Amino acid sequence: MAASHRRAFIIGSVLLIFNFQFLIFNSLSQAQLVKSVNAVGMTVADIDRPVIFFTQVLGFEKISDTEVYGGEFETLQALFGARMRIARLKLGDEMIELTQYLAPEGRLIPAEWRSNDYSFQHIAIVVRDMDKAYQHLRSHKIRHASTGPQTLPADNKAAAGIRAFYFKDPDGHFLEIIFFPPDKGDSRWQQKTDRLFLGIDHTAIVVSSTENSLKFYREALGLRLAGESMNRGTEQAHLNNVAGARLRITGLRAQRGPGIEFLEYLAPRTGRPAPRDTQANDLWHWQTTLAKTDAAKAFRKLSRGPERVISSRIAEISEKSFEFVKGFLARDPDGHGLQVVER
Repeated sequence: MAASHRRAFIIGSVLLIFNFQFLIFNSLSQAQLVKSVNAVGMTVADIDRPVIFFTQVLGFEKISDTEVYGGEFETLQALFGARMRIARLKLGDEMIELTQYLAPEGRLIPAEWRSNDYSFQHIAIVVRDMDKAYQHLRSHKIRHASTGPQTLPADNKAAAGIRAFYFKDPDGHFLEIIFFPPDKGDSRWQQKTDRLFLGIDHTAIVVSSTENSLKFYREALGLRLAGESMNRGTEQAHLNNVAGARLRITGLRAQRGPGIEFLEYLAPRTGRPAPRDTQANDLWHWQTTLAKTDAAKAFRKLSRGPERVISSRIAEISEKSFEFVKGFLARDPDGHGLQVVER
């Protein structure tokens, strides 16, 4: 074989091997991805009250209302004697789940908790018009968490022009309404509509270390990085109601569903850790439901890591009204609840 032909053969073989390895890696990466963020759930004291609030004030539609109990649900939520009433509500394409523990009852959200504590989580509800949405909330006497709606400044290129406001639901959970200008956010938030409340863009969680959380959510669970920004200034401080707030914000996405946004407070570093004894029936418990193709594989993987798998095993759900057949409860490095399920 001539030298030039040998070189061409070798180069061709190397490229073939590289392309083959790339295809294998790409296929494995896709297989490991969380398929979707199915829902964001929160524990409530009396389910009828927040159902009225979310449907009549925020425009959600109630999809289902189910009461469940038994050994598999006790295993799923790691709570003996659990009897739950679960309402699923929809806004746009996104779902939330409200869970009332008829037994055993949990603890209330402490009044002194703030939005830089590591137990903090909220959902960001996209609105068509911030001023109209804020006045609508005021007319329903909502509880402020922000001073008022804030517009992020022009020097923050990643978030310039975004308007946001924090408030609380009847149980004290933090919620956000958010408005995206034409050059920001998903294109579906720019579609013409008469609706004031459009859908859920993301759920936000306070994290102690962005790097540690990325290792968990991106490397262990397979979510993809969607964007980053550094937010500070009087607007951000008044939005979070934390003096001198300076945040590193990191957004992640699955293939479908709302995003998961990290809020790392670079200043002030005064956030309190989530209680280690948090249980699913405590009202500060949120759980983000992530759909995987193989719940057993995810259970084994998370059981080997520093994170906490709360369920003693994978629960097998036979309740036909449920959205999944297998699942378990885990907590991320800062204690935020995750329900990993297989549909």
